[in-house]
Formats: sequence, C-alpha cells, structure tokens
Amino acid sequence: MTAKKPGMIHLKWVVSAIQAPNHHKLVIKGLGFTRLNQVIERQNTPEIRGMVAKVPHLVTVVEAS
Repeated sequence: MTAKKPGMIHLKWVVSAIQAPNHHKLVIKGLGFTRLNQVIERQNTPEIRGMVAKVPHLVTVVEAS
C-alpha cells in the first residue's frame, strides 16, 4: 500500500453481502467494491462516511501503512 494521502480513507470489504438486504448491497456497490477483501481508497467526505455508517458490519476502515 502507498503512503497515506491527506483527506483519504482506506476501506476494506470484510464480510460477504450475500444475505444482506438489497439496499446494503447497493451501498457496497456504490462505494466501488467489486470483490471481498478488497481495499479501496476514497475521499474522506461526509457522504462516504455516511455510506460506511450504513454497513459497518460489512466494511472496515483500515489504517494506511
């Protein structure tokens, strides 16, 4: 992983959304995840934080190393 950029957040999809409600699956897709255990980097905005707050049981915020 690269060095941490200011204003960025690293997210990891940790739990499958197979049994999750459809709106949770749409949030995962809206964040940009395509596969399980994927780590993505997004802007640290209230919109992204709100999306993560809707699915805290599926997504974690990871520290950049």
